Amino acid sequence: MIDRLESIAERYRSLVEEMALPDVASDHERFTQLAKEQRELQPIVRAFQEYQALIQQIRDNQELAQGSDDEVAELAKEELPALEEKRDELETSLKYMLLPEDPDDQRNVVMEIRAGTGGEEASLFAADLYRMYTRFFEHAGFKSEILNSNPTEIGGFKEIIFLVSGDGVFGSMKFEGGVHRVQRVPVTESSGRLHTSAASVAVLPEAEDVDVEVDPKDLRIDVFRASGCGGQHVNTTDSAVRITHIPSGISATCQDEKSQHKNKAKAMKVLRARILQKARQENEEKTTAMRRNLVGSGDRSEKIRTYNFPQNRLTDHRIGLTLYHLDAILNGELSEVVEALKTADKQERLEEVSS
Repeated sequence: MIDRLESIAERYRSLVEEMALPDVASDHERFTQLAKEQRELQPIVRAFQEYQALIQQIRDNQELAQGSDDEVAELAKEELPALEEKRDELETSLKYMLLPEDPDDQRNVVMEIRAGTGGEEASLFAADLYRMYTRFFEHAGFKSEILNSNPTEIGGFKEIIFLVSGDGVFGSMKFEGGVHRVQRVPVTESSGRLHTSAASVAVLPEAEDVDVEVDPKDLRIDVFRASGCGGQHVNTTDSAVRITHIPSGISATCQDEKSQHKNKAKAMKVLRARILQKARQENEEKTTAMRRNLVGSGDRSEKIRTYNFPQNRLTDHRIGLTLYHLDAILNGELSEVVEALKTADKQERLEEVSS
């Protein structure tokens, strides 16, 4: 590990020196490229520098602890456990930093939320999940855009699909895929009985043109009048678009925009993401390289989380995380959950590398 860290630190120093050269500073494209690499290496270099300083401090304390000055030796001994604990924490952090990144982590994502079992209550829960995520996106500095939705008359969603963009979106959201279960007394229930309903969430990395080659000849495009609740354009023009990829049978629909052209563009984003996801799943199955780790595969059939309203409790079943501030989480304070899932994934990958 130390050899790798020293190599990274040396690369960081060479980048700083190269960026200071006049001919590089005047070359905007080259300078931007080097600056990007420098920013990516900076956190690990700083952590390594802190680690090196801490190692030296531990050595100094160990020497003082063996010295002839009893008072100084005693103080040095007292400080050692805290320093060693901090050293161990830094070592773990550095190991995490050295793990290879998922190449998709920096991608934008297409998220799909669908009401599951539970009728109208499930559609209301789907809307609650959508609000939770959009508020989290605001806190995280991400942007979201609805691609398609199928609202219900009482304010829920049978389905809602949206694009989320920003730095590291997929890395933050990729563990949200699966079945989310809610336990509460529905507003639709007059007798006050506790109900269990569910909604499924899919998180797909946004596909770029280079990822998915779609021949226009392989597409069937149908236009029809939008249907659903609300919106002045609904049921007035043939603006809704459904695009079907004939070879795979995958389709995507968009009806939220007044413009047929805009609906087509949004439907293509969803279609490309679904085609990319299917191709990757098939490849993983063929090579049997799919790693079903601690936080799961992201399959929508997998129950991942329970939202219990009477107890104000959220439980993530994959990592055994239970929190008792569900109200705050539903208001967008999802960072604690997201970071816990990231840490669990890193820990398992670290164990795999070490074994």
